[in-house]
Amino acid sequence: MSFSVVITAAGRNSRMRRDQISRGVSLTNKLVLPFNNKTVIETTIDNALSCDIDECIVVLGHYSDEILNAISDNYKHQVKFIINNPVDVGLSTSLYNGLSKTTAEFTLCITADQPTVTTKTFNKLIKTTKESENPYKTISILRRKKTGLLDTAEGLGMPFVAPRKNLMKYLENENDNLNPILRKIFKDGYTFYGIKEENKKELININHYEDYLKLLD
Repeated sequence: MSFSVVITAAGRNSRMRRDQISRGVSLTNKLVLPFNNKTVIETTIDNALSCDIDECIVVLGHYSDEILNAISDNYKHQVKFIINNPVDVGLSTSLYNGLSKTTAEFTLCITADQPTVTTKTFNKLIKTTKESENPYKTISILRRKKTGLLDTAEGLGMPFVAPRKNLMKYLENENDNLNPILRKIFKDGYTFYGIKEENKKELININHYEDYLKLLD
């Protein structure tokens, strides 16, 4: 079984920009804010590269120049960076574009604004897929409420591991957030396993400036 990771980093950063303006903070894309002596996105990439994966793809879009300029050259030979064209697309399209650039059987799907999700948690997602009875009909996902075998996909999002080709069929011709698509996959009989986080901060996405401050505590 081969595994890749796709990290989506193509968003508009609109909520963070509004918060920075209201607080009088300098306008900086959330993904290049400092975190653990690096940037948010570099920390996410580091955690992903330490996983049991074969390839890492980062999907850029809005603010791609600002993000690329902030990323260390050390990643050039470890990460494949792609840029959405057109830029103004939904999360599902960004993920589809990343999935189309790898041939791995399974993909760990991550958003770049989750720097606190540990390599250990990512590897638990991968292990759950490897050990499932039918990996090609299984989604292992960071839990939001329950753990173990789930009876709903409501409220779920990244990170998760899915069979790449199957997931692409659901993402094709969609331009939406991921939860409606995950609910459709669940309705079609896929098994969803909720994986427990290592710590509460793993459940925080950096959407607002307040989220970023919580991660720094």
